[in-house]
Amino acid sequence: MNAMHNSPPDWGSSYRLIAAEKWKAKSAAMGRDVTQALVAYAQPRPGMKILDLASGTGEPAISLASEVLPEGHVTALDLSRELLEVAAQRAMDRGLTNISTHEADAHRLPFPDHSFDLVTSRFGVMFFDGRALSEAHRVLKSGARACFTAWGPFNQPFWSSMMGVVHKYAGGPLTAPEHTPFKYAQPGSLSRALHTAGFQQVEEETRTLPWTWPGAAEEVWEQTQVCSTPFLPMIKRVPPERWEEVNREVLATVRQYAEGDSIKFGATVVMASGVKA
Repeated sequence: MNAMHNSPPDWGSSYRLIAAEKWKAKSAAMGRDVTQALVAYAQPRPGMKILDLASGTGEPAISLASEVLPEGHVTALDLSRELLEVAAQRAMDRGLTNISTHEADAHRLPFPDHSFDLVTSRFGVMFFDGRALSEAHRVLKSGARACFTAWGPFNQPFWSSMMGVVHKYAGGPLTAPEHTPFKYAQPGSLSRALHTAGFQQVEEETRTLPWTWPGAAEEVWEQTQVCSTPFLPMIKRVPPERWEEVNREVLATVRQYAEGDSIKFGATVVMASGVKA
């Protein structure tokens, strides 16, 4: 369970892709409630043209595509071609033909002004700077919304039970400041960023939603080590001789949230939206 401490992967690397494939069903199940909450919050309607940013392996783009049939279309955008290939296959497996993938940077969107009826991102906005929010604003049609979900504070079961334990042994920063998943954990911070980017009618709320791994503690710990890319520099700092102790403590902590055959962490997230005038 310490395979990643010697050579942690970068974004879109083969290690992350192997993990994405290995755990895709259970990862999707863990994120399903947050995905559904964002889709409901975004209020997609049949016929809409939607841009989903930082789509990774396909959510919420795939769920949104199901909601905008028969004439609507979703563009799933990500920096990783390999992850988008996973997304495309998942959409194909669902029989969805109204979704396309686009390898590009959210900070330099390759679309004309006023192109989309809705922009979304699930757990991507934390890694954007103001340019990406301004670009989202630019490509929206007048009166259209952008809807985002970001992580709430680090001090919640999913993160503290694993990365919190690792941090005890690694010391130093949890993540690089520019790569923190908790950029918008402070209430009101995402709203301010949306206002700065030109959005109006900005709304923000914090919710606690189910975040359940349908399997054993060992599985979610393996998946988290590989896929929680912002924490990989911290993971590398753990001395190799301490990994047996780290694994033992992490698994004991994660098992505190076990119910039956699942690990029920819960997730505290920030949901925010803004309208282009």
